[in-house]
Amino acid sequence: MILEIDNFHNILNPEQRNPEPDAPEHMKSICILLCTFLLTSCTMNDNSYNFDLQGHRGARGLMPENTIPAFLKAMDLGVDTIELDLVVTADGRILVSHEPWFSHLFTTRPDGEPVTEEEERSLNIFNMTFEETQQYDVGKRVNPNFPNQETMEVTKPLFSEAVRTIEQYAEENNFPKPFYNIETKSNPEFYGEMVPQPEEFARLLYEELTQLDSQLGVAERIIVQSFDPRTLIEFRKLNSAIPLAMLVSDQRPMQEYISRLGFTPEIWSPNYRLVTPEMIAEARERGMLVIPWTINRVDEMRRLLMMGVDGIITDYPDSAAVLR
Repeated sequence: MILEIDNFHNILNPEQRNPEPDAPEHMKSICILLCTFLLTSCTMNDNSYNFDLQGHRGARGLMPENTIPAFLKAMDLGVDTIELDLVVTADGRILVSHEPWFSHLFTTRPDGEPVTEEEERSLNIFNMTFEETQQYDVGKRVNPNFPNQETMEVTKPLFSEAVRTIEQYAEENNFPKPFYNIETKSNPEFYGEMVPQPEEFARLLYEELTQLDSQLGVAERIIVQSFDPRTLIEFRKLNSAIPLAMLVSDQRPMQEYISRLGFTPEIWSPNYRLVTPEMIAEARERGMLVIPWTINRVDEMRRLLMMGVDGIITDYPDSAAVLR
């Protein structure tokens, strides 16, 4: 289980607080995360672990990905953290989506026909208003990669709508309020064409989080992650307290990423196939948590937990129940 912690007050406005003079904000964030997640090494018995269970795109193996039904399903299954992806529309709204376009794997056009692979990138969300995005269904077709998904008519939600709905659902069902691990879907190849420039993306996200925090008090439960170091760099300029996660898909040295960032992120989040005891040891020495993605087999989850990772990101949060 996850330990309860005190609220991290005014995390979006660190200058309004009175921290200890020798306690940098990012170190306070590390302490918060360590108190919350760093429990893996303490097991209840040989088959039970304490770890941060993250529902990947909600519960992608069971429900249409990155939709409100997927997030609520993840809550029903007891996740600690909702993992989701963000893009930006033409009118500057922050939309939940893994790609900055409509995927051919599961999208239905307004005329009822499936989106084809050839046309998907022409359906550029960065060139659409939010209202235009709502004409595309992303749930009533079977995703061939996840045949056990429940199908339904559903659209990509605004980030703010998703958070408000999740928070209300948690309150109504007496669930613990979740953490949100939010990925900025940014790629230098797409700057200005499919995604905003990093400075703009960071600003829009910061403003959205500030507003949500003023209404719902979510800031102490936010993590920002990205494969693109530039969005993390720009976000850190705006806020030094919210934990950041570096997503990693290759075997370049940890120091290379840290040098590019100019700071040590709070979380190292590699592809699970890259995780080794040596990687975990180096991350520990640098003060980082290790939360790999995306693990869908229970035997792999168990292997990684025994190795010492701090969390599991999975499409099937129901499968992880046997490990808790």
